[in-house]
Order: sequence, then C-alpha cells, then structure tokens
Amino acid sequence: MQNTNDLTRGQVFSRLLGFFFPMLLTNTLQQAYTFVDTIIVGKGLGDQALGSVGNLSSMMLLITGFLMGITNGFAVNIAQSFGAGNDRLLRKNIAHSIKLCGVMTVALTIGSLISLKPLLISMQTYPTLIRDSLLYGYIFFGGLIVTAAYNLCSCILRAIGDSKTPFKAIIISSVVNIMLDCLFIFVFHTGVEGAAVATVAAQMISVLVCCQKLHQNMKLHLIRDDFMKDHAISLSLLSNGVPAALMNSVTAVGCMVVQGYVNAMGAAFTSAYSACTKYLNLIMLPSLTAGFSLSAFVSQNKGAGNVQRIREGVRVGVWIAFVSWIVIGSLMLQIPEQLASVMLNERETISLAAGFLRICAVSLLLLNLLFIFRSSVQGMGHPLIPMCSGFAEMALRMSVIIFMMKSVGFVATAYAESIAWIGALGLNVVAYIVFIRQTEDQSATTTSFTE
Repeated sequence: MQNTNDLTRGQVFSRLLGFFFPMLLTNTLQQAYTFVDTIIVGKGLGDQALGSVGNLSSMMLLITGFLMGITNGFAVNIAQSFGAGNDRLLRKNIAHSIKLCGVMTVALTIGSLISLKPLLISMQTYPTLIRDSLLYGYIFFGGLIVTAAYNLCSCILRAIGDSKTPFKAIIISSVVNIMLDCLFIFVFHTGVEGAAVATVAAQMISVLVCCQKLHQNMKLHLIRDDFMKDHAISLSLLSNGVPAALMNSVTAVGCMVVQGYVNAMGAAFTSAYSACTKYLNLIMLPSLTAGFSLSAFVSQNKGAGNVQRIREGVRVGVWIAFVSWIVIGSLMLQIPEQLASVMLNERETISLAAGFLRICAVSLLLLNLLFIFRSSVQGMGHPLIPMCSGFAEMALRMSVIIFMMKSVGFVATAYAESIAWIGALGLNVVAYIVFIRQTEDQSATTTSFTE
C-alpha cells in the first residue's frame, strides 16, 4: 500500500477537503490531549501548577516552533519532488532531511537544557513557580528528539498526501497520554513532572506508528546512496527550512517578551495568560490545518506546474478561514467566562482570561487568513517573506506590550496579538499576489517555449 495522495489531479475542493479533514482531526486530537493535560494539571494540582507549566509555553514554542519550521520547510522540497514524479530526488530529500533534522535536534536539546533556568529568571518568573517550571521543562526538552521525530515523520507523510496515518497515530497517543496523566497525577501524586513524562511517552507512540507506515511505502525505502553528501540538496532544504524556522522562532521570542511582562504583574496574570495561550492554540487549529494542507497542495502543484489549481486551492483555504471565524469567534464572544473556567478556578484569573478571549474573537479572522496566505507563499517556494512577517509580528507584539501593559493592564496581551496579526497578514497577502503572478508568467513562458 503506497498511502500517497496525488494532489495535482482531481476536483480541487473535494481533494483538498479530503486531505484537510483527517489532518484537522489529527491536530485537534493533538491539541486536545495537550488541553486535557492542562485541565488535569490545573484541576488536579491547582492554578499555581498550571502557571508553572504555562510559563514554559513561550520557550516551548521557541524550540518546538523552530523544529516545526525546519520540518515544514523540508516538506516543501519533498512535496515538490513528489509532485514532479522524481522518485530519486524524493528519496534524497527525505534522507538529507533526516540528517539535518538530527543534527539540529541534538544542538537544540543541549541548548534548551542549559538555558532553561537562566531564561526563566530573565522572564521574571514568579519565585514560587520556578521549581515546577524546571521539573516540567527538563523532562520535556530532554525528550526533544521524540518531538523532532514526530514532526519530521508527519511532515513527510503530509508532503506525499497522507493525512490519515498521523490521525491514527494521534488517536492512539491521545488515549495513552490521558491515561498516563491520570495515573501519574491522581494515583502516584507525582506533580507536574508526571504530566511531562506522559506527554513525551504519548508522542513516542505517535512516532512509532508513523515510522511503520513510512516503512510500508516502497517509494520511500532509502538506500545508502540517498544519504551521500549532496550540498545542493542540503542547501535547497535549508533555504526553505531555515527561514520557516526563524519565522516561528522570532514569533516565539515576541511571546517570551510578553510572558516576561505578564509574569511581572503577578501569579494571577501568569495563570490567566497560560489559559489564554492554550485556548489560542486550540481555536487556531482549523486555519492552521488549512495552512498545512495548502502548503502540501501548493507545493505539489508548483512542482507539477499547475498554477490554476494553486489559485483554486487558496480560495478553498479562504473559505475555511471564514467559516472557522464565524463558528469559533461566536463561541468566544458568547461564553468567554465559561471557557476560561474550564481550566481556571479563581474569579480574578477567569475574568482576565475572558476579557482576552472577547477581543481575540473579533480579530480571529486576521489570524485565520494569515495562516492561509503565509502557507501558500511558503508552498510556492518563497520562504523569506513569511520569515520577515515573523519579525514584523515580534516587533509589533513587543511594542504594544511595552507601551500599553502598564496603562491598560492584562488586556494589552489581546491587543498585542491582534495588531501583530494585522501586520503579518498584510505582508503575506501582498507576497502571494506578486508570487502567483510571477508563477503564472513563468508557466506561460515555459508553455510558449515548449510549443
């Protein structure tokens, strides 16, 4: 069984949605067990423990975001070679992706473990939260190789059009994660370290399932020659991977600055912000997934020279963004207190988080469209503009927090997110318009030359 999905053929709407929905279920389950993990920590261990774990979210985003960017960038090359029908280049792209990802993961693991405590201190982490933050962080970052392996395997599968296998893997690992969470926290009374071990162990299950499926695909059976040094392929992979990684990382740096200012306002602000970031990760899932789907779709069709299908695919993505905004934004506006109270216990923290959710409900459409256009630009093989948009996000987010936090309080975190989304979206929309026209001109020139 090949388990590949050629996205260069068939009706665009049905083919893209058929690829999108299994991936949406995968990402939803992945966030769900993270969400359940947060609820178990908050309800089982209290708001302070939740703040300790949530306090690491920006640093976790920095490290895992870098890895996700690298692997997503590599997936562009893999998808383009798959779309072009070049099996030898496909295998070499995968082999060199494994080598490069392995080296980077080792470096990131060492760096994150060494810098964890200094970073927590520099972020003005409340003293009562540092111990639990360190416990959780050392375990999570110590298992970074598992996170990297899952990201790479799932990206390879998506690049060749297989969105169902990661879904199956997450179903299994979600069950394992929830069971281990309950076992460690409610039976063994381990504290936050139990939640960290459960997360790493569950993700390891996902890796095994994905690796097994990749091994079953004969097209992807790598040989020694595929791993031989090829500087051209390595540079091509890095030219897509590094900008995408930097984009994610600079966004995370902005979040770390925000976290520092939030921490300085006290433990209640830290706990509320932790809940808000968990909700943001959840509510962005439909558009984030649509972006991942479009990246593979656009990459395959760019490799095959199908420009019109790229335009049609982006229109489907915009449609998903609007539908997602209407459904999720309405819930955020109507029941923000109820949503906040799922994870939080104190009236003050619930009130702070509810205010954040109301504001972000209005601007959520901007974030949804950002994922669509940024992924489309990346899929066409132009990673520099998305990277620049990441720097713009960081600068805008930090500026709003620095100048507004003291005057308006916690609500400045919501304004910072909204304004950052506006700036990044503008850059990517302009880039998409320019690059799609260039691609059309190149396609027309190639056709004329062939004739």
